[in-house]
Amino acid sequence: MAFRLTPQDQALLNGEAGAAVASAMSVLSAFSEALGAEELLDISRAHIDGCLFHGQVSLDFVERLVAGDGRVRVPTTLNVGSLDLIHPERVHLVPAAEAPARRLMEAHVALGCIPSFTCAPYQTRFRPKFGEQIAWGESNAIVFANSVIGARTNRYGDFIDLCCALTGRAPAWGLHLDENRRGQILFRLTGFPASQEATDGLFVAVGLLIGSQSGEKVPVIEGLPVPRDEDQLKALGAAAASAGAVGLFHAVGITPEAPTLADALGGQAPLAVITITPADVEAALARLSSVPDGAPLGAVCLGTPHFSLTEWKRLIPLVREIAPRCAVPIYVNTGRATLMALEETGALAGLTDFGVIPVADTCTYITAVLEQIDGVVMTNSGKWAHYAPGNIGVQVAFGSLEECVASAAAGRVVRGAA
Repeated sequence: MAFRLTPQDQALLNGEAGAAVASAMSVLSAFSEALGAEELLDISRAHIDGCLFHGQVSLDFVERLVAGDGRVRVPTTLNVGSLDLIHPERVHLVPAAEAPARRLMEAHVALGCIPSFTCAPYQTRFRPKFGEQIAWGESNAIVFANSVIGARTNRYGDFIDLCCALTGRAPAWGLHLDENRRGQILFRLTGFPASQEATDGLFVAVGLLIGSQSGEKVPVIEGLPVPRDEDQLKALGAAAASAGAVGLFHAVGITPEAPTLADALGGQAPLAVITITPADVEAALARLSSVPDGAPLGAVCLGTPHFSLTEWKRLIPLVREIAPRCAVPIYVNTGRATLMALEETGALAGLTDFGVIPVADTCTYITAVLEQIDGVVMTNSGKWAHYAPGNIGVQVAFGSLEECVASAAAGRVVRGAA
């Protein structure tokens, strides 16, 4: 069937809600028709990935919508920008680069978006519920919403996500629809002990492996141990989306649409079965590090995606055990809502004396925050390790949270920390 608009959609296209909404509906309609969608559907919320300044076109698009009196029609959170508006002194940009980056973040707020500035909107009060139709940008947020929560969104990129927010509509296509959410490729963990521990490294490695081998197919994971918390699933999804195009995964017996293997596959046979062995996990993690054990460190970076309250509760005792302080700084990327909650309880008191530097509203692999980038940076994030070498030109060592803290204390890469 040909793409069609409802009378309400047509009214928006005709300008009944203003020039900005008409422009957004025009873009969204053309996009949806190109995809092969037959119609649009209502969304309950949106998350915008366009706050990060990539050039003048980013600013021109949003400011045009502001000039046309545009306002988002659903609750709309914002992804990270190029600045830490809470701690502006921590971002080292020249005024010519800082000014448009700030204007872009402010322009989104002028459209009625919520100034969350986090890549983990699922950690805020605007977290969707199972089955909700949403339009989210930012790769890790998309895969978390679809997989861990069971909400429904496609992988929306810059501009399209904002058009969805201004119209309250999205194409009825892809992962919004039941028939496209069943698993297609089965990844089976093989050769692991029955009591396999749910380590952070295992979840990162599985994410990297399914991301690099799934293409645009929906992967199903069988044999994954029950995670310690949802942050491990967050790390898996972020790694999968970084290493490939995964927008939804099913973990049998863990994620909400996969109580059984049959449920995950929609009652059909998988297109392929791929085994994941302990050796595969070890090799995947080894590829994240470009330096040997003992290499001198310049910094540690945590929180990509943004550090949750649960992760902070794991980190703070580890840091307080270090005396008198870290040899290198520990940068922790986190959402402003999480940071505010920590500050209200006094949980962060004295942590700066140990070398902990909270970074809000942005991330250390996409903007100039690190004081030293000519050395090695250690991280527990598969996503940070994947992108940082190309983005900011650093060498990376990957390790567990415990290893990262021990390494920060020693000033060199330390493995095997308890």
